[in-house]
Amino acid sequence: MATKVYIVYYSTYGHVEKLAEEIKKGADSVEGVEAKLWQVPETLPGEVLGKLGAPPKSEVPIITANELVDADGIIFGFPTRFGMMAAQFKAFIDSTGGLWKTQALAGKPAGIFYSTGSQGGGQETTPLTAITQLVHHGMLFVPIGYTFGAGMFEIEQIKGGSPYGAGTFAGDGSRQPSELELGQAFHQGKYIAGITKKLKGTA
Repeated sequence: MATKVYIVYYSTYGHVEKLAEEIKKGADSVEGVEAKLWQVPETLPGEVLGKLGAPPKSEVPIITANELVDADGIIFGFPTRFGMMAAQFKAFIDSTGGLWKTQALAGKPAGIFYSTGSQGGGQETTPLTAITQLVHHGMLFVPIGYTFGAGMFEIEQIKGGSPYGAGTFAGDGSRQPSELELGQAFHQGKYIAGITKKLKGTA
């Protein structure tokens, strides 16, 4: 049976979605792993999204909290807002209270990726505040650390320990990812999928 890795994200302008697509490619490159993209529900009305200049949502399905249980591992992604995950993603996490009560996500490997609008846009505080959500569920946080190799030491492009955004700033706190960051996203998907597969094999 294939190891299921869910990539669950929120993206207003498509920047985080672009990272999610690369992460999926990386996860799918691991033999025996089946990766799936999911969006969390939008909380802003269409009128507001129109005023923000947000493009239409893609055809990626919307996930419900209970569907998280079916995954062997999960990678969560979101734009940064004031040094934390975007409110839309926090609203989704808040809907997982029933799963927390039953410990349905306990022991599942989990990673995070995010996009910040600037070098000072919350690149450090966003993952720190997001990890608390995983800890409450008893999930196993899988950081990519310095496993990206030489790309981690590249200083010509904006990047970080998880795929941070770079390039064109967007109103949701994200940015268009650089080529280096897309490569890092692919690596993150492959790395976390591999760890999820190993853990599932020892269960």
